[in-house]
Amino acid sequence: MLWLPEPAPHCAFPPLAEIQDLAMRGRCIRDLVLSLPPAHHDTMKVLFRHLCRVIEHKEENRMSVQSVAIVFGPTLLRPASEESNMAMHMVFQNQVVEHILNHYGYIFPDG
Repeated sequence: MLWLPEPAPHCAFPPLAEIQDLAMRGRCIRDLVLSLPPAHHDTMKVLFRHLCRVIEHKEENRMSVQSVAIVFGPTLLRPASEESNMAMHMVFQNQVVEHILNHYGYIFPDG
């Protein structure tokens, strides 16, 4: 996404991972998305809307929510440092992407 005005921020995975209350974690994810610069927010909204459409055709393309999250999680969300436990970060990346896909209407209410 070289055309975006500034680089996308690093995601705050460890704090999200520590939140056990799923409703609170969902609100935190929504707040993180809403706090993005407009260009990043709008790009993310369009991309996730497209990914939701891909998932609607999972019977034909075999791309379930979990499959899409596994494929796109590491690409869309990266940890602040590459030195820590990458396997653990991948789990959190997948969970966040899966949550956004499953709750697209809540995260992007005008979407």
